[in-house]
Order: sequence, then structure tokens, then C-alpha cells
Amino acid sequence: MTKENQKPTHRDVVPSVINFLSDELFEGDYKEQPLYLQEIFEILLRTEYGNDLDLRQKMLSCLRTSRNFAEALSPFSDKQIYEACADVNR
Repeated sequence: MTKENQKPTHRDVVPSVINFLSDELFEGDYKEQPLYLQEIFEILLRTEYGNDLDLRQKMLSCLRTSRNFAEALSPFSDKQIYEACADVNR
């Protein structure tokens, strides 16, 4: 979080995004995350808890974000992404 009246710059934001991407690469196959989420949500929707409109909207939002993330990185190999993150962090 930033302090009140402090404006973040690209020098603040970009390293944070790079660190996030670097961490994601070590957490497993991020390209498969949308499928994992879809499977989890489909199972959840069969339960009483899944019959909640607000929850369903949140699940769709998570799927959309995860798909967009995987799609944005899909043209690049894991090695290319890792090297790009390492270059920016130097």
C-alpha cells in the first residue's frame, strides 16, 4: 500500500509486476491455471454453496483474469519470461 498523497511511478509498479511473474513461474504451470480453476469451480457449482450469484460472478472474474494472464504470456517460453524478468530486476 502507498502512503496517502504518494503517487506510485513505473519504477515502483514494474518491479512489483516482474516479481509477481517471477514467483508465478516457480509455483507450477501457470498456463494450466485457467483449467484448474474451471475444474474447481465446476465442482463447487454442484454444491449448495455454488448457488450464489455473487460467488459465481467472482469465479467468472477469476477465470477471466487467469485466462488473460496465461494468454498474454503464451507467445513466450518459460525461459524467455524468466530471462526478461531477470533482466529487468538487474
